[in-house]
Amino acid sequence: MKKTIVKNGPPDPLADPDVPAGMSLELLKDLHLLTRDGQLNADARRKLKQIRHLVGLLRPALDEAYAAHPAPVVVDCGAGKSYLGFLLSALVVEPAGRGELFAIESRAELAAAAAERARRFGHQRFHFVGGEIAAASLPEALHVVTALHACDTATDDALALGIARGAETIAVVPCCQAEVARQLAAPAARDPVDEALIMHPLHRRELGSHLTNVVRGLCLEACGYKVTVTELVGWEHALKNEILLARRTFRPERGLAATLRALLERWKIEPALIRALRAAGRDPTA
Repeated sequence: MKKTIVKNGPPDPLADPDVPAGMSLELLKDLHLLTRDGQLNADARRKLKQIRHLVGLLRPALDEAYAAHPAPVVVDCGAGKSYLGFLLSALVVEPAGRGELFAIESRAELAAAAAERARRFGHQRFHFVGGEIAAASLPEALHVVTALHACDTATDDALALGIARGAETIAVVPCCQAEVARQLAAPAARDPVDEALIMHPLHRRELGSHLTNVVRGLCLEACGYKVTVTELVGWEHALKNEILLARRTFRPERGLAATLRALLERWKIEPALIRALRAAGRDPTA
């Protein structure tokens, strides 16, 4: 009887469902999303799964932007090492042969390293902007604005940028959110029941995070966006897992401004997004 010879060896990364089809394995290695021998470790798998899911959620909006505009502009805010940006560039922007992708990152060394990587791998439509999101030099018309785990109020800066420029789609996956928790810790005249909810620092941090995202969603809706709030991936992959996906409709619902005003007054808070929109003349509570 003829024996079947089974070859042992590492699994083929191209057959791994968490490795996006069409991605350069050398680029993934250079990003440290694959090991040097082309395999996925546990940490890289978690990162890649989150990024791949976000790209999938953005796909319909990206397809619409490419169908409606000859040169759509996509912006990744608080880009970090530009994991998300490189997947968007490799899977969407470069294959399309038109449009531009901008990554904004405040840490100069990360922006410079990502720009050098884009040059080496031939990503000609991928551009890098150093500095703060609010001060970034970008084209006037922005079509898709996103931020994956932009820390604390950087997510608010991304939202304010998208709203101010009238982006057709805004998608953010918030990271740590400490600002509102600090505001809740300040002495204020609140209902004793509300005070009980924020008595302990852990509860104050969790409620502050929840209030932050509720305010963000209401601000988007008050500025004419339809908002979907859902999980990005399973909670086993990331603790910061909430995604706000907003599509511009120009039809804010009645009563939202009053609801938002009452929420801010009840909790005695003024989050960064409220301040940024007011400074830009787009007060969502008016």
